[in-house]
Amino acid sequence: MSNTTTAKPMVIAFNYVLKNNNGDLIDASEPNQPMPFMTGLQQIIPGLESEIVKMAEGEKKKIAVPAAQAYGDFRQDMLMDVPKEELAHLQGLEIGSHLQLQLGEGVKIVKVSKISDTHVTLDGNHPLAGTDLVFDIEVALVREATAEEIAHGHVHGLHGHAHH
Repeated sequence: MSNTTTAKPMVIAFNYVLKNNNGDLIDASEPNQPMPFMTGLQQIIPGLESEIVKMAEGEKKKIAVPAAQAYGDFRQDMLMDVPKEELAHLQGLEIGSHLQLQLGEGVKIVKVSKISDTHVTLDGNHPLAGTDLVFDIEVALVREATAEEIAHGHVHGLHGHAHH
């Protein structure tokens, strides 16, 4: 028998501004609309969650998250060259276009990264793969998850009362 107890999941809501290492703005939460998540369910990137869980309500902090703890390193094996004729049925295909590929049981979103005379290169990496991230965080709320939220595996509003 083990004496370890599993910590009850927490709901943490936070405001954020996300930039890359060059200081370029990537994303930000809406004013007065903190983003809630439930701890331990991988609902946000691991490098961010591991730091936010140490913060108190009202606390502000700059958190640097290396690519490996965010959306992963850029992977060459996620690039796929497809003969152009296999995609000839798609209208308006250009660099930056996104496609949905049916792969077995799931759907994968890929981006067209290169078009040559004979092939189209599809990139299955997350758009932020290989990017070190810098978050300016303000924790707006910290509370225990409700039994219903734990059962459903997601947050029911900031205070646990929203219905779906």
